[in-house]
Amino acid sequence: MKLSERAEEVLETLWGHAQGEKKGLLELGLDKGASEIEELTRLGYAKLANDKIALTDKGKAEGQKIVRRHRLAERLFTDVLDIKKKLVHPVSCQFEHLLQEGIEDNICILLGHPKTCPHGRPIPSGECCRKTNQAATKVISSLDNAAVNQKGRVAYIHTHDQKKLQKIMAMGVLPGMSISLIQKFPSYVFQVGHSQFAIDRELASAIYVLLTK
Repeated sequence: MKLSERAEEVLETLWGHAQGEKKGLLELGLDKGASEIEELTRLGYAKLANDKIALTDKGKAEGQKIVRRHRLAERLFTDVLDIKKKLVHPVSCQFEHLLQEGIEDNICILLGHPKTCPHGRPIPSGECCRKTNQAATKVISSLDNAAVNQKGRVAYIHTHDQKKLQKIMAMGVLPGMSISLIQKFPSYVFQVGHSQFAIDRELASAIYVLLTK
């Protein structure tokens, strides 16, 4: 049974306080008679003792998943979608409820298994991280971080400088185009289509590539 959004938010709060250790309801700003508290205890995610609440093992496991989804969403909105900082948290709160189980692993792989959210808080590892022993290759990488002879397709261009964007696009670097990195020193040389170009690191860091091999 899927938890309500409010119950998920309370579960996230409880997990964030010493990973579910017993806490006073008033200390957390919660009401003993609130429907979300009743929902969590009824479904076995939390247990009440007087005016204190603690997560069960089931609640700790689910709380960790919710926190992971939220912090990965923050990373996604900050690093890829460039959402303004003041909007990252509220937008991520909404987005985490939409993520189905398993999709967060796709986002984690996409972002290269980030260790912390934009606020510096640790992102709990997932199955995708454990399978690769914390050393997975990114699915998407900026061109300057790709390996020589790395091939792929242009995923997106990330720059706020219109002149740089126009310069990159004028070279034929557009989303979906095949691209390969030929060298990294003394300049970054890449091939797109049948043409080769040399650029500096600043431009190379603005080109994000969906790696193929």
